[in-house]
This record gives sequence, structure tokens and C-alpha cells, in this order.
Amino acid sequence: MTTYYYAAASRKFLLEEEPLQEVIEERIRNYNEREKVIDFWMIDQPAFLEAPELAAVKAQCPQPTAAMVSTDPVFITWFKLRVEHVVTGEFEAPSATIADPLASLAATA
Repeated sequence: MTTYYYAAASRKFLLEEEPLQEVIEERIRNYNEREKVIDFWMIDQPAFLEAPELAAVKAQCPQPTAAMVSTDPVFITWFKLRVEHVVTGEFEAPSATIADPLASLAATA
């Protein structure tokens, strides 16, 4: 099992109101300079929030939701400082309730 860290917020906030492309491009450039493998993903309508153990988190986020997910907790802390107004946490996957940590409900809609 792997621990995944996330920063979740309103889809509109993350994907439309924030200069997210600029933030992500900056971090990709940083990773490339350090020859670090990309370990973060933006997920539109993340399926992991449907897990019963994350019901309280889902209730805190305006719907529809988007989330930045990473295996690096430092990246999520950095991301939260850049965009603010996000709910952060962690989960382990794959598990009985989260089969695919990067799955999107938008892909099935």
C-alpha cells in the first residue's frame, strides 16, 4: 500500500479561479531541474472522496470537487501554501474502499 496526500477544493476554484497551470508548470520545471520523477496528479472529481472514511472531507468541499494528489507530503504542503482554501489529508491505497487512488468520477460520467 502507498500513502497518498491530497489537497481538495471546489473544482471551480482549483481549475478556473486559480492560476493552476502556472503553479504546476513551475513545479514541473523544479522537478526537471532536480531530475525528480513527477509524483503529483490533478484529479477532477476524485473517486477517493467516495470512500466512507473520507465522507467528512467530502462534506467540507463544495461540489464538484477537484484534488491535487501526491505521494510526497512536502509537495502537498507547498501546493496548499500556493493556492490556499483547500482541505488537505492523506489516505492509503489500494485498499478495500479505494481501489485506484487516481480514479476520477468525471471519467465515468
